[in-house]
Order: sequence, then structure tokens, then C-alpha cells
Amino acid sequence: MKYEPKPLFTERMLKLFGGDSEEYERYLKISEIPMRRSVRCNTLKITPEELKIKLERRGWKIEQSFPEAPEVMVVVSGLKPGELGNSIEHMLGYYYVQELSSLMPALALKPAPGDMVLDLAAAPGSKTTQMAAMMKNQGTLIANDKDINRISVLSTNLERCGVTNAIVTRHDGVQLCEKLEKIGIRFDKILLDLPCSGEGNIRSSPKTLLMWNIRMIEKLARLQRKLAVTAVKLLKENGKIIYSTCTHSPEENEANVNFLSREFNLEIEKIVLPVKCRQGVKNWEKEEFSAGIENCCRIYPQDNDTEGFFLARMRRRK
Repeated sequence: MKYEPKPLFTERMLKLFGGDSEEYERYLKISEIPMRRSVRCNTLKITPEELKIKLERRGWKIEQSFPEAPEVMVVVSGLKPGELGNSIEHMLGYYYVQELSSLMPALALKPAPGDMVLDLAAAPGSKTTQMAAMMKNQGTLIANDKDINRISVLSTNLERCGVTNAIVTRHDGVQLCEKLEKIGIRFDKILLDLPCSGEGNIRSSPKTLLMWNIRMIEKLARLQRKLAVTAVKLLKENGKIIYSTCTHSPEENEANVNFLSREFNLEIEKIVLPVKCRQGVKNWEKEEFSAGIENCCRIYPQDNDTEGFFLARMRRRK
């Protein structure tokens, strides 16, 4: 079912696009087109080359669009309903069904074997399993969520993908960070992929336009900042943190990153990703953001034929 954007949503998106109505129309048009089907090869169990052969034997046409990330595969042939999730390869954990923009936070964070890593809002586990593969199951990965039903799905995905270096915790994010801080646990890398208003997901969830309202954005922005403030305190010196959302709202994105960078002496690092990134906005609603905010990455659907996303990578200075 198609839902019309609310006037305030249109006004804000036009502002983000510099008043370019044609750009906004391109954004709306691609948001009505079905998503490309993409999977991530689980290198804990199989190589991208081996998986590609297996999937092509099924008659699927596979494209590997990112030479620097051969594990990322797009299925360009037609698929029957449920076929992607019901294959034996999926059940064996050879691949994870994952949207292209959702792959970017872990690629930007670059967790390595031996790292101490925190995934504060981990369920259902797409980025957790991706990071475990990048770590080659070496090091420690704490995967947290507060909802028991989501924890169940997370645990199932970790088991299916052969992840052995993850500790699953069920806790409120703020309380978990406060407890970890008290006992002196610190992390090399932290992923904050936070609950958000979901403006970037209208391709897969058109109902987002119906549910959208500015009060929800303001409420979520406060929650995100509260979670981020407690998480940043757990970073080691020179440790890195990814702040990411699947929304376009600057209140939930640049405003929070700007606050964190100023309050905690964090450097906002420039990110190089295999998709087109637009710079972070430098001001919003009379608030001017600090230098470095342009290093944030805005991923728009019309630029990459993906869903929308936002991410920033910050390093804790001495």
C-alpha cells in the first residue's frame, strides 16, 4: 500500500536536499521500487567463491558489486517468495540475508581478530554476525539487547552462523554500560546501531510514512544520546565507535554526533565506503555543528539503490 508523505516530512527532506525538488522526487520515486535482494557470505563457514558457485547452481544470478568486499552479493535473478530464507545454504549459515546499507557500519568500524567489541543493540544479529566473521571468531564480542524475544532471534542467528566469540547479554543499554564502567571493562571498538524513526526504511516499510511524526523524532533523539553518552565512556584511548541509524533526521544523527564529539574529545573520522556517501549537514534548525561533522556519512536510496542510512566513526583522543 502506498502512503503519502506528511507535509512536514516533505519540508524537512527538501531542506536536506538544499531545496532541490527534483532530487526529492528522485528520492520518492526510488522509494516505491522494490529492494534489491542481497546476502552476505558468512566467511566463518565458507568462502565467497565457494558460495557463489553453490548459489549459481541453484540458477541464481549473483553480482559482487564491491571488489573490496567480495562477501557482499546481490541476487539479480528473480526469486520465489521466501526462497532466499528457505535455502539449505541459508539454513546451514553459509549466508546472512542483509540489506546493502546495513553492511556499512561494520565495514566502517573494521573489528579485527583479538579486539574487544561491544554491540549495544545487537538483535537480530546481522551486524553482530558480520563483525564476528571479520574478527574470525577471535577476541570478545559482547552482543546486548533488552528484549527477550529479540535475544532469542539473536542467539539463533549466532548459532546458525557458527559464532563462538560472542557473549549475549540481556540488559537495558544504559544500565549495562554503567555496570561495565564500574568494573573497569573497556573496548577497542563499539557499535551503536540505535533505535530510530526509520525514515531510511520506507522502501521496505512504507507504513513508516504513516507513523512518522516530529515528536517521535525528538523522543528517540534523547534516547539515542543517553545510550551513546554511557557507551562512549567505555572506549579505550584511541578506541573507535560507530554511531549509526537508519534515518535521515539530523536531530537523531549530526546533532548527537556533534554533542558526543565536543563533550568527550572525540575525533570524527573520514569514512571510505563502497557506496556513495554525502557529507553530514553542517547546521540544522538554527544549530551550527562543529568542524568535522562533514565527515559523517549520509547514504540516500537514490544514490545507491539501497535503503537510507547514516553513520559516523569517532575515535577517542588522549
